[in-house]
Amino acid sequence: MINGLKRAAALGAATVALAAGAVVGTVGTASAAPQDHRHRPPAASHHCAKVGGHWVRQWHPAYRDRHHRWHPGQWTRVWRPAHQECHR
Repeated sequence: MINGLKRAAALGAATVALAAGAVVGTVGTASAAPQDHRHRPPAASHHCAKVGGHWVRQWHPAYRDRHHRWHPGQWTRVWRPAHQECHR
């Protein structure tokens, strides 16, 4: 009985020590991570350009409709409205 209690106490103490070591190790690793915020480019250098609306050609692939009729692929013209394109 005494040996069982000693074993349980030792196992509990070892578990607590391992858990505390894992927490301290995680905190130490997180705080040691490099935090380099100085090299982020300013917002103006993202190279954004406003693109006007324009027509583009878009390919529509061939398909078979619900009546099993075959429709070949075709090019259509699609209007792309004005938008802003940003390239980093």
